[in-house]
Amino acid sequence: MSKERPPEPLDFFIWTVEDVGLWLEEINLGGYRQIFKENGVNGEYLEGMSMFTTEQILRFIRRCHMKWGDFITLCKELRRIKVACLKGEQKVRRPWWAPSCLSVVFMKVAKRNRQSRVVSLKLEP
Repeated sequence: MSKERPPEPLDFFIWTVEDVGLWLEEINLGGYRQIFKENGVNGEYLEGMSMFTTEQILRFIRRCHMKWGDFITLCKELRRIKVACLKGEQKVRRPWWAPSCLSVVFMKVAKRNRQSRVVSLKLEP
């Protein structure tokens, strides 16, 4: 198996199920890669987790057979990515779905508009 490049954190909203699997490997939660894939956990789903109720969190943990400590690690890493996005610490790259002729336009708009891409970040101490 070839070593795949982990996905760019700035693009986590558009991560595919495969991108999420690579990210799980990167944060030492690779044991959950297959179960996340089976449950269709993509970037949009990860983004929505910040709005989960307690019942939804418990259902997710049971469905993915996660340990509490691993779930906490997952949440901390998601928060780290969101904060990095908000601060503009990642390079911007063209999403896979955008035509190459719009690359320059997309890059300029994305750089100016970074903060609006992180809509559910809760700024807590």
